[in-house]
Amino acid sequence: MNRSPAGAVVTGAGRGLGRLIAAILVERGHRVLVTDIDEDAAHATAAELGPDVLWAAVDVRDETRTAAARDLIMARSGRLDVWVNNAGVLATGPAWEQPPEVRRLMLEVNGLGTVAAIEAMRGTGGHIVNVVSLAGLTAVPGEAVYAASKHAAIGFSLSTLADLRLAGIKEIDISCLCPDGIWTPMLHDKLDDPASALSFSGTLLEPEEAAAAVRKVLDRPRPVTAIPRRRGLQVRLADAFPSLGLRAVPLAVARGRRVQRKMRAGAAPK
Repeated sequence: MNRSPAGAVVTGAGRGLGRLIAAILVERGHRVLVTDIDEDAAHATAAELGPDVLWAAVDVRDETRTAAARDLIMARSGRLDVWVNNAGVLATGPAWEQPPEVRRLMLEVNGLGTVAAIEAMRGTGGHIVNVVSLAGLTAVPGEAVYAASKHAAIGFSLSTLADLRLAGIKEIDISCLCPDGIWTPMLHDKLDDPASALSFSGTLLEPEEAAAAVRKVLDRPRPVTAIPRRRGLQVRLADAFPSLGLRAVPLAVARGRRVQRKMRAGAAPK
């Protein structure tokens, strides 16, 4: 008896990193559902990736639309093996200067996990991959609400993983990928934004580098993976010793602004 290809869903897959992740899953033999809040982008990506790739316009804040995406891939594949939460929103500046609706947008899009995926994986197993950020591991001046939302994503993921294990459910894995800044549309308009300097202060990754890390974690689930590893160690040290980390902030911000100036002058993202 032939089985349908295993189902996979990628949110925020209309462009950038999400599109690359969807391509990896297609390559690995999954029946992929591409979702994005931008209907045209989701449709275009699905068409580019192959005739069997599905698409749907989904705002991840809408639980009804998220559940519909789950039901669609289940109907087409019979099971859901991978769900990648890649959709994200970044707005910079001090929290007190941001409108309430902007703060709420970041917290809801970036911070809420997908319970629908767990419901679909019960009994058959699966892997939830949450694309978080190094901002989920330490303080990020200029991006306070964004960092709060990413801390929420880490807390939600690890706590839910602990709940699964306590319930005796070992067949579902949750992995958090915490990359440094990635040169995607999320940062393309931030070169003139001093509040986003910390996103440029480390190793600015190409989307392909982050996608390669997703490929690795698909093969070997890990609760938290920081990219690059050395940068992950630095931010964890800053988080373990907050006073030390805060003293280092001006140096990191100055470095980030130098990188922004060089990139505005035409230098490569690295």
